[in-house]
Amino acid sequence: MNVRRTASFFIAVLSAALLAACSTPVTRVVLLPQSDGTSSAVVVRSNNDAEETLSVPYQRATTAARGAPVVDQADPARVQADYKVLFDMLPPPVLHYTVYFDVGGSVLTGSSQIAMNEALKAAMARSGGEIVVTGHTDTIGSGPRNDELSRRRAQQVRQLFVARNFPPERIEVVGRGERDLAVRTADEVDEPRNRRVTIEVR
Repeated sequence: MNVRRTASFFIAVLSAALLAACSTPVTRVVLLPQSDGTSSAVVVRSNNDAEETLSVPYQRATTAARGAPVVDQADPARVQADYKVLFDMLPPPVLHYTVYFDVGGSVLTGSSQIAMNEALKAAMARSGGEIVVTGHTDTIGSGPRNDELSRRRAQQVRQLFVARNFPPERIEVVGRGERDLAVRTADEVDEPRNRRVTIEVR
């Protein structure tokens, strides 16, 4: 049996793989809900190339050695109970934080210190936790200037984490400039919500 992705997602595929309970000659795949509520899907294909798509949380495909997949709806509580050991092995969900900057520079706004503290606390609480820091800008200034500014903002946040004793080798820094605006604006618009750094704790 083959399991093939049909959408850009990770947790659902990983979960489906972990929950594929194989006992000759039957294989089962259960699609779990995404932690952020977004939709996902997985295609289950049997050895004779018959296939079914799972696109609803807790849909289950069961296939024998030579038969087509049979799809039904599993009971969420039963799935959680039957595969408790595997659920316990899943990594914790990614946590998201956002900090903001004063116009034209890399100085954090005062309220952003609270988010920094929460992100650091969450990362420290995870064994082997990692942080991805992504800088963003508004549309004031040129593209190359904003690329550099976004990198400086991300690097500054990284340094704040390092100064608080978070391992530097577990921090990834990315600068996105004005490519991923939180609020769509025209060029040369001062929008505070776009001057930000997003922090992912993994």
